[in-house]
Amino acid sequence: MKGRSSQQALLVLGGQWGDEGKGKVVDLLSAGFRAVVRYNGGHNAGHTVKFGDRHFALHLVPSGIIHGGSRCYMGACMVVDPLALVAEIADLEEKGVDVNGRLTVSPRATLILPTHQALDVARERARGTSSIGTTGRGIGPAYQDLAQRRALRVGVLTEPEQLAADAVALMQSHNRELDLLFAAPPVDIEQSLRSLQDAARMLSPLVGEIGPALGRHAERGDPILFEGAQGIMLDLYHGTYPYVTSSSCLPGAAAVSCGIPVGMLGPALGVMKAYVTRVGGGPFPTEIEGAVGDRLRERGNEFGTTTGRPRRCGWFDAVAARYAARVGGLAGVALMKLDVLDGLEEIRVAVGYRTADGRVLAEPPADARKLEDIEPEYATLPGWGATTRGITKEGDLPPAARAYLEFFEDHLGVPIVLVSTGPRREETLIRGRSALADRLRGAVHTVEEAAAAP
Repeated sequence: MKGRSSQQALLVLGGQWGDEGKGKVVDLLSAGFRAVVRYNGGHNAGHTVKFGDRHFALHLVPSGIIHGGSRCYMGACMVVDPLALVAEIADLEEKGVDVNGRLTVSPRATLILPTHQALDVARERARGTSSIGTTGRGIGPAYQDLAQRRALRVGVLTEPEQLAADAVALMQSHNRELDLLFAAPPVDIEQSLRSLQDAARMLSPLVGEIGPALGRHAERGDPILFEGAQGIMLDLYHGTYPYVTSSSCLPGAAAVSCGIPVGMLGPALGVMKAYVTRVGGGPFPTEIEGAVGDRLRERGNEFGTTTGRPRRCGWFDAVAARYAARVGGLAGVALMKLDVLDGLEEIRVAVGYRTADGRVLAEPPADARKLEDIEPEYATLPGWGATTRGITKEGDLPPAARAYLEFFEDHLGVPIVLVSTGPRREETLIRGRSALADRLRGAVHTVEEAAAAP
């Protein structure tokens, strides 16, 4: 694994509370990368990819699978529902995407069992008004079993007898918890085991070590793209705890997940929306109530890819974004959904947090409960009357839209290198002359060549 490999790699991760549009960015770039790696989370994440009249909703498989020249990997820090993965692969193949021989799943990833999902739902229901807004997909309980060192890992799918013994024992334990702690009905273990065994027969050929494979890519000089799920503000350690996901979303988690040196990761591109959304519970200082929030939700189609739940919408939070840029070590930002702001008379941006006792906070506090009493300090910028939809050259943007981008950069201290002006792959512009922007131009050019090929 030579040091030069870092020059051939790029890491894409969310810079807010998830749902930032990472799927489009990864899809846009991945034709320029021979290897695309998903490194955290489970099927609680959802990446939406649109190209022409085609639409893909991906939850576990890396977005690079859409491009025939990309080899895709799922890392050890993921939690994998085997039934969901089988269904997702079947859907892709039905839509003409060849997965065979192009997807590898780490044997060290954690399996989600049907009883994990039942526990997730029961625990969330028991929290009542204190619920944290989980998707009910079993993510938290699976990571909990991993931490307790009793989880099943993907490698067991290749060992039928061991799978049966281990899965039955763990599901029996889960059923006891469902009964004794939550008075919830048990999961049918026999039926669940049959489903797991069917999935194992289909998935076992996909199981393989990730680190050595990526090392071979690096030795050949292949570009590698690392794809994160959720976002920095949902990171288990550095997000708005406890309203976070159950895995680390930061760049370093990619190295841990793949079993590779951090030097292989390359620069980090943070994906952020031109406004902010979040799903489920948790503090949201810039949340917009009423007509403007509803307008953003409808124009931005802010409904969860995984759950269909409406997302809460708010003004861009530069305080949280600066923090995310720092802890994520972002080299640049991809700003999504600029076109959703078209037609607003004015646009607000939170540039400071003021506490009830008058103190101004430079960063979000570690205790997310303290955000409930935060009063954002806003800067107000003029909107633009003209549309930005589909614009692919920065000079064609309305002057007020260009000023908005410059305002962002001033407050983030990180260049905006990509701007999305619509949901489709081609509705994108690359901005600036930085080394990262030039790399993105090269990747996008590769995508355009691939799309034009017969």
